[in-house]
Amino acid sequence: MTDPPILAQGTLHEQIGPILYRATLPNGKPVIAHLSKPLTDSQAVFEAGSRVDLELTPYDFDIARITGRASES
Repeated sequence: MTDPPILAQGTLHEQIGPILYRATLPNGKPVIAHLSKPLTDSQAVFEAGSRVDLELTPYDFDIARITGRASES
């Protein structure tokens, strides 16, 4: 059985590849974030400063998956 992902929000700082971004978590930790498959297929592009929803595995807190834009709340 796999462990569930950790859900967080983060801020993107720069695009470093076609689907890779530098981002920070709310606690200030920097991570490398990549687009999820659905976002890659839709050719989503995010700008620096965008707030996004992220998923992290409990085993690696340096890599995150971007699952969408963060909700305004």
